Amino acid sequence: MDEPRQSSWTGVGAALRKAAPPPALCGFLLLLALIFTVSYVVGAGAGPVAPGMHGSGTSRDGGDGGGGGGGGVDDMGDMQGGHS
Repeated sequence: MDEPRQSSWTGVGAALRKAAPPPALCGFLLLLALIFTVSYVVGAGAGPVAPGMHGSGTSRDGGDGGGGGGGGVDDMGDMQGGHS
C-alpha cells in the first residue's frame, strides 16, 4: 500500500489559500471596476455637460480661461433678497 507523500508544498499552498481574499470579494471588486469602466466610457461618449464651460486654468490665448463673465461671489448679490 502506498502512503501519500506530504511535501513542503502542502504547507505553502495552505498558507496561500489563507492569505488570498475570499472569492466573493474578488468578484465584487471585478464588478465594481467593470461598472466604473462602463460609466467612464458612456460619459466620454456623451461629451461635456456644459460645452461652453472650461476649467479655471490658463488658456492658450491668454484669456480668462474661457469661462466668460469672470463669475464670482458678486454675481450672487441679486439673490440675497436685499431689494433697493
